[in-house]
Amino acid sequence: MNVLVTGGSGFLGSHLADALSDAGYNVFIFDNCPSPYLRSDQNMITGDILNQDLLHDIVRDMDIVYHLAGIADIDECSQRPVDTVRINILGTVNLLEAAKQTNINRFVFASSVYVYSDLGFFYRSSKQACESYIENYADLYGLKYTCLRYGSLYGPRSDNRNGVYRLIKQAIENGKIVYHGTGEEQREYIHVLDAAKSSIEVLTPEFENTNVVLTGKEKVRSGDLLEMIKEMFGHNIDIEYQHSTNPFHYKITPYNFSPKLGYKLVCNPHIDMGQGLLQNIAEVYEQVHQDKSSQFAIMDNKE
Repeated sequence: MNVLVTGGSGFLGSHLADALSDAGYNVFIFDNCPSPYLRSDQNMITGDILNQDLLHDIVRDMDIVYHLAGIADIDECSQRPVDTVRINILGTVNLLEAAKQTNINRFVFASSVYVYSDLGFFYRSSKQACESYIENYADLYGLKYTCLRYGSLYGPRSDNRNGVYRLIKQAIENGKIVYHGTGEEQREYIHVLDAAKSSIEVLTPEFENTNVVLTGKEKVRSGDLLEMIKEMFGHNIDIEYQHSTNPFHYKITPYNFSPKLGYKLVCNPHIDMGQGLLQNIAEVYEQVHQDKSSQFAIMDNKE
């Protein structure tokens, strides 16, 4: 079966593409830049999610569409409201228009637990709008869909837009983590490999035309997460708490009253967070030191 993964060059998208390939699917990655993780058994298509003609040409040969492309960072969305509408909402509708012309088995949309919240602002609004459009296409055109509401992801291939990555990078570069909050904030972290695996499990009939929450098994306090990182560095880092004025993120739960309920799917067995953090630390450490080596090489050449 042919599977399209939009946004497949990114953090979650690249892992999802790999999991799909391992499961025997013929994977096509669509993104605005080539994937640095592209495998020999995967196909790369570069283009703009706003290019309707291109999307029609691509989707007509697909059996399943995973839609992850868009602005995924809450703070970036808050700074780019017009682009958030164009890329996240209009881009999704463009893909839905292409999908309705074909008899695809499933349209799987990467949403967020923030759809339950009154926080997240433009990011949350764009996800809510996309889910509504998807439901409209299902009602009007019989499109089969699943909306995946992801929790807090972490793991390899992340970058500075990821919260856990930023904490680890601070510890490596500065020997100190400055955390904006009280330490009482809670998240249900899910390792990106578990998220990718669960994202394929929802292709079964029971998850057709449903909303599914994908998070970790239990809540983790931000203060406990910081202490875990500190212990993994042999207690050789300092932790400083500063008052947060960020209005975009939730403290304990993203949920407020919402009539649209969804399943919650937990990957089991799953990757232990301690093991996952160690893996993440090793990758960020290597990246940071590669960057420093490159800087020294440039300085030596100038001399």
